Amino acid sequence: MGKCEKRSGSLEDYLLKNERNNISKVVKEGTKNAKLASLDYEVLKYNEEINLSVLKIDLHTGRHHQIRVQLSSRNHSIYGDQKYGGRGHGKQIALWAYSLEILHPITKEKMTFKSIPELNGTWKILEGIDL
Repeated sequence: MGKCEKRSGSLEDYLLKNERNNISKVVKEGTKNAKLASLDYEVLKYNEEINLSVLKIDLHTGRHHQIRVQLSSRNHSIYGDQKYGGRGHGKQIALWAYSLEILHPITKEKMTFKSIPELNGTWKILEGIDL
């Protein structure tokens, strides 16, 4: 993803999924079958040399391809995302769920799982970021 003008913010859109081609798109509120998609983002790092940003995304909804669609609709597509127009064609999509929190179904204890990719290739941009 290229440089963001704002260091943090929220995105809210209505998304419509096309079942035939498995692609979602941003549509106007009130469009039949469209669902609200909401997320917060924070720019953790920007590398000017390669024009890529690292974002932390907090999802409030879990819509089909939500992060990919919402960022792409603002001309900030994800590196390697061939479906929604990202740079780095032929590369792995640079989208990683590094932290997942769930409530245990029986004990109701909050459980947190974290994982980061190996810091090579595209993922070298994560060096020096405290996740």
